Amino acid sequence: MKITLINPYELGRQPFGLAEATAWLEREGCTVVCCDLSIQRLDECLEADTDLVAIYVAMHTATRIAIEALPKIRQICPGASLCVYGLYAPMNANLFRSQGVGTVLGGEYEPGLISLVRRLRTGKAGEQTEPEMSLARIDFIAPQRGKLPELSRYAGLIHPDGSRETVGFAETTRGCKYFCRHCPVVPVYQGTFRVIPADIVLNDIRAQIGEGARHISFGDPDFFNGPGHALRIVRALHEEFPAVTYDATIKIEHIVKYPRELRTLKDTGCLFIISAVESVDDGILRELDKGHTRADFIAALAFLRTTGIDLSPTFVAFTPWTTLTNYLELLRQIVELRLVESVAPVQLSIRLLIPSGSYLLHLESLAGIIGEFDPRLLGHPWRNPDPRVDHLQQDIQAWVAQTEKEDRPRREIFAGVWERAHRQAGIPAPPLDAACAGKPIPRLSENWYCCAEPTCEQLVSF
Repeated sequence: MKITLINPYELGRQPFGLAEATAWLEREGCTVVCCDLSIQRLDECLEADTDLVAIYVAMHTATRIAIEALPKIRQICPGASLCVYGLYAPMNANLFRSQGVGTVLGGEYEPGLISLVRRLRTGKAGEQTEPEMSLARIDFIAPQRGKLPELSRYAGLIHPDGSRETVGFAETTRGCKYFCRHCPVVPVYQGTFRVIPADIVLNDIRAQIGEGARHISFGDPDFFNGPGHALRIVRALHEEFPAVTYDATIKIEHIVKYPRELRTLKDTGCLFIISAVESVDDGILRELDKGHTRADFIAALAFLRTTGIDLSPTFVAFTPWTTLTNYLELLRQIVELRLVESVAPVQLSIRLLIPSGSYLLHLESLAGIIGEFDPRLLGHPWRNPDPRVDHLQQDIQAWVAQTEKEDRPRREIFAGVWERAHRQAGIPAPPLDAACAGKPIPRLSENWYCCAEPTCEQLVSF
């Protein structure tokens, strides 16, 4: 059976979701072709005699691209069966089925893919028999990355001096044991996470280092869901490859809770931590059920600075609860903490995404604010009670998009955001001291989009 696996977009990463699926399908005797639409075009890798096209939708942007790509996929190979799999597949199942997709697989999707292949081989291409959502434990096998574009074509690590290194991407767990209300992982995994065995992770990393990776970006929703597991992996990695560095995503709550473990990360080559701070307003943090406070964020940052690990905070700057006052307070806090160089400018324009099944839909405080699911947005639309806040978001989004295309310095982009926010609030913008920007930190060349409504400009060509 000839199968094409498609990755629409995953933050510039070489996707584990295609590499692991390839290994399972090849073990089943299938011929597998991989296509990454962030780098390749459909007509480069999709052929008319393809039996099955399976699209990996790990995030919201990937889902939007998948919907847009389906007509061309059907045009190129009209006889192929269609499947979508990954985190965003089950929460958009009805929409995908209305577009002619026959099989939808979420959670631990690998056994479902194998079941689908066996069903198609017997000529039973009709109604799906595989569970749409499965959290059953699976036996992971070594991922097969050889059919994906080379690592050097994906996002790289940019050092403060401008030098660049090739990045490998690894996952040590799936799912998450926390219930942050806005997180898209929660409706699918509902507090469950699955551990990928250390030998599988380390062998995957070794292979990527062999292909030129000098930095590893761990893509877990939270690297410290299982801190013992994470530490075993980074200790082994550092012992074998002491010059290889890495980054990880860790909750503020965990940074505060595990100081000794964080020091071990520093000792084993961790350059920076991405953390979903989301807001500096404690009321908004409670609505999101983030598990930390503004004071925790400040304490975590201070601790990481003494440890020597940089913090790359992400924010959901615009929510239904955001006021002009607390948006200005977010900017002031970034200035006071000297984080201007540490915050990707897009984080200052992020608007809360409320996908199908979101736990935010259970909040009484949002009654009358959130609209019905909109298949165009792949989410529930909402408006801020103060129209000026929505106008500001649109203004800042346009400013950031323009200036990032022009590759302007972060401090210059921030200054424009600072001026626009104060102008919308009707107050003079205080002058910015150059020292407030802080020092540049290592970062990935691809911006981090999370829990956001993306603009059309973020969709790739296929």
